[in-house]
This record gives sequence, C-alpha cells and structure tokens, in this order.
Amino acid sequence: MWTASAVLPGAGPADWRELRRDGEAAEFHAATEMLELHGAETEAYLHGLTAEIPSLYVIMRETAGECPLEIVQITASPYEAQDYTDSGEEIVEKVPMPHGLVAWVRDFVEEFHQDEIFVKRKRDKKRIDIVEDGVGDPRIDKAADIYASPSLKRRRLQ
Repeated sequence: MWTASAVLPGAGPADWRELRRDGEAAEFHAATEMLELHGAETEAYLHGLTAEIPSLYVIMRETAGECPLEIVQITASPYEAQDYTDSGEEIVEKVPMPHGLVAWVRDFVEEFHQDEIFVKRKRDKKRIDIVEDGVGDPRIDKAADIYASPSLKRRRLQ
C-alpha cells in the first residue's frame, strides 16, 4: 500500500529515493514538485489555512512503469484537490502543511486576496402565472395538430 505522508520543502531532485526502511515498511522521497499559488485561488487557500490542520494535497496516478505512482501535482487548494477526486483516476492524499509553508501561503493570501461582494440578483418583471395551454410549435399550421412534429415546408414545382 502506497501513501503520501509528508512534503519536504526545499528538497533537491529525487526519483523514488529510499530514505529509511523498517522491516517491510519503507519511506521514499518520490519526487520534487513545485508548489504554485495563483491569485484567483486565494479563497480556496484561505479555506485550507483555516482548517484545524492546514494541509497540502498530493495528487498521484498509478503507473505501469518501474515506479508504482506518478506524482502529478501538489496543491494547497482543497477545491482543486476535490476536482481531482471526482474523476476517480487519481489518488489524492492530504498531508500536513509544514509551518514554513503555512506562513508563505498566508502571506500570499494576505497580499492577493480580495473579498467578492455578494450581489443579489433581481428578478425580472415577467409574469410566470400566465399559462398558454394548447399552444404548440408555431411551425405547425393546424391548431388540432399541436402535438405533431413539425415538417419541412415543401415547394410546389410548376
């Protein structure tokens, strides 16, 4: 069974390098991925930071190659992680965010986050209580045939 247990901020390149082994259990440094933050995602980052345990999400995909899993992405957005779980093709593991990264993400959110003002939509004045029963497709000539499928108008050859 494979699982992501932690992230190593500032780690060098790695490709499934074994870090330690205890009997049959082994810990690997699978890959070094860049954590990118986007200004449009600050609401999601803020949501993740206010959780009981701020976390990062490691998105992995099973491979048929030499390595058992491919590290697709690491994200601080719980919304983006949710999107990956919807397909069922990727494995999403939640790991605690190191304190240094918590501070870095918080600084990013403080600099770029803008609250969106809620604007209530106004209804139009169209009356929806008026019902026109029996009115069918306007392409049908006879009122008696309101449930008939429309047909193409045929040209008369002269």
